[in-house]
Amino acid sequence: MPSSDGVPGAEGPRFDLPEWIRAVVNLDPEAPALEFEGTWRSWRLLSSALVALDDELDGDGLGAGTMVGVVVRNRPEIVRAMVAVLGTGRCLVTLSSVIPTAALAAEVRSLALPVIVAGADDWTDELRAAAGAAESLGLVIGDDESGLRREVSPGRRHGAGRPQRPGVAVQMLTSGTTGPPKRVDLLYRSIEHEIAGTRHYSSTSTHGAPRLGTGVAILWSPLLHASGLRGLITNVVDGRRMALLERFDVTSWAALVQEHRPRAVSLVPSALRMVLDAKVPREALASVEAVVSGTAPLAPETAEEFEATYGIPVLVVYGATEFAGGVAGWTIRDWRDFHETKRGSVGRVNPGVQVRVVDQETDRVVTDGSVGLLELKGAQLASEEWVRTTDLGRIDEDGFIWIVGRADDVIIRGGFKVPTGAVADVLRAHPDVVEACVVGRPDARLGQVPVAAVEVRSGAPLTAEELRSWASEWLSGYQVPVEVRIVDQLPRTPSMKVSQHGVHAILDTPTG
Repeated sequence: MPSSDGVPGAEGPRFDLPEWIRAVVNLDPEAPALEFEGTWRSWRLLSSALVALDDELDGDGLGAGTMVGVVVRNRPEIVRAMVAVLGTGRCLVTLSSVIPTAALAAEVRSLALPVIVAGADDWTDELRAAAGAAESLGLVIGDDESGLRREVSPGRRHGAGRPQRPGVAVQMLTSGTTGPPKRVDLLYRSIEHEIAGTRHYSSTSTHGAPRLGTGVAILWSPLLHASGLRGLITNVVDGRRMALLERFDVTSWAALVQEHRPRAVSLVPSALRMVLDAKVPREALASVEAVVSGTAPLAPETAEEFEATYGIPVLVVYGATEFAGGVAGWTIRDWRDFHETKRGSVGRVNPGVQVRVVDQETDRVVTDGSVGLLELKGAQLASEEWVRTTDLGRIDEDGFIWIVGRADDVIIRGGFKVPTGAVADVLRAHPDVVEACVVGRPDARLGQVPVAAVEVRSGAPLTAEELRSWASEWLSGYQVPVEVRIVDQLPRTPSMKVSQHGVHAILDTPTG
């Protein structure tokens, strides 16, 4: 329930997320809720899914805490499925629709979940066979108000004896930026506290009871990952209408912004760069008062360019999957007061979250503004212990957090430390470079050496040797990549981060 001050918050009693979702979707079932490809769906599309899921599973004792796998993609039927699982207090297990079919089938067999839900097109022969081998109940969900259709009959292990995750809202995949994705449990209480902790970013989300909001939010981030999932949940909690894109496309996104005139939009750094490069007209973004940017480091120069072009503040946010998203970020007030002097910071810590810096070598807490490993603590976590990240950062005298790299992107070349993120920053600074990624390659003599994959501007006559020469002007000799591979497009995760795993695969492939 709402806290005593009328806002779901960490300081008072938490609101109950499943209860809140059920209340919102039933406030006005005929009101518009979700737009996709130019057609609006009503809130009944979502409320009917909650009823259908309960009807299908309650009889088998598969109630709250039951693990329900959903093959996730940005489509209305999957929004139905995700909202239904969370609105009924079950555990949403995200399954990737972007991995090869054989890999998805192998994961379904390995997880052996009691229930698998997917859209009709995702029920391939391989997925049916995998669900059957796992003795899972396979359900088809559609983009209408109908019930769920059985695609795979459950086996003997389908019922209440299956493992459950009471209190876990989502068992989700991390983005897989630095390697294969792994699974993280997000508690219902974590999401509830995180929503409360980020209320200070919005002046329109302070109601004390479920209600339908105003305006339209544009959802384009993959629902498979934290930013997209967080956006979906927040907008449902706020009763806000949503316009859904299956994937980010500058033209489609700009058209939705111009049509629905949102006051705030979300753009990860790569999408923000795409908007600039596409020269989207300033008038198309006339309604926008702030752009929120997270999930990956944003170059201060890019933020400045965007603000100069469109006159819109760029508010950087910093999050961690274990915190269900938000750890720190910029507010409009902080931007007005500090954007010239604190440019490059990820903002100040959110309410309910604690951040400290510890020395990498001694594990002692740093209080003098020096760089160290960031550790986090907050009500969102299941444990009351400090959680160590792999992010290197510092906290200044005004409480602004600065991320300066990652502990896991440092390689050792012949005894010398090479921060690959800093090397990539130098390559990105070249005027003809769009994006760069630097990773370590095993070397029999030196241990590891830096190598780089670089995406350049279309038509730019830039060579690999010219880039190595550029890097040598700014870096020590041992930091300069031994190889620079120019590629048409860097591999990215579904959340549009550069995939180091994919870059390794490119650089491990011989040229010619």
